[in-house]
Amino acid sequence: MPKSENALIERRRIYLMDELRGFAVFCMVFYHGFYTLAYLYNLKAGMILLNFFMPAEPYFAGMFMLIAGISSDLSHSNLKRGFKLLGVALVVTLVTWFIVPQEVITFGILHFLSVCMILYGLLKPVSDRFRFSWAAVAACAVLFIGTMGISKGYLGFSPQLGLQLPDSLYQTNYLAPFGIYSYTFLSADYFPLFPWIFVFAAGTFLGKIAAADKFPAFTYQSRVPFFSWIGRHALILYIVHQPVIYGVCYVVELIINLFRR
Repeated sequence: MPKSENALIERRRIYLMDELRGFAVFCMVFYHGFYTLAYLYNLKAGMILLNFFMPAEPYFAGMFMLIAGISSDLSHSNLKRGFKLLGVALVVTLVTWFIVPQEVITFGILHFLSVCMILYGLLKPVSDRFRFSWAAVAACAVLFIGTMGISKGYLGFSPQLGLQLPDSLYQTNYLAPFGIYSYTFLSADYFPLFPWIFVFAAGTFLGKIAAADKFPAFTYQSRVPFFSWIGRHALILYIVHQPVIYGVCYVVELIINLFRR
């Protein structure tokens, strides 16, 4: 589609994206709450709930990344958004390092998304030359699976069928953003570029359909306003939820200790 025609498209709001993003943030808030109860306050109930929800955590995190990729195709300021988010992510690292050094966030989901947005902002002129293709989405899925083992020392679909990476790479933490780190690496929230960047990339291909206003009709209808509202305010809610969780847990702990006296 010529650029002039594309500019004439009046895009409708894709409420399903808001609601799925909101649901993902909602799940992350509870997951981090259980994590805090389990590891910072050593509560057995927190550990039980954390273990119950832990298998689902990569799925709602992946959904959040996929939607971020779609949204990046609808934005004209990915570089600006990316650098702003990177600033927020670095503040999160500093705050956790000072306040809860045992749970410092070195390269969490905000760091990951900021780098992806910056990279996509730089590469968008190249991306705009390509049309949507399910083959491209499938290729992202294959690359995701093929790079899942990087943190375990291999590249491929299994240790037996893959390429073993040199042990020397895993003697330092400088490559931690790429999924390569030593036993000393620590990050309470950790989403390396590999394999997760391919989830974001798949979203950018799906975003080409959204940019053309050609998503299925049902996606433009609001069904769960609560999750839609969370989705529209996802960043600020994600930033403030951890301090709120820590604060609530701290107050509860004070009350419990008071009654124990």
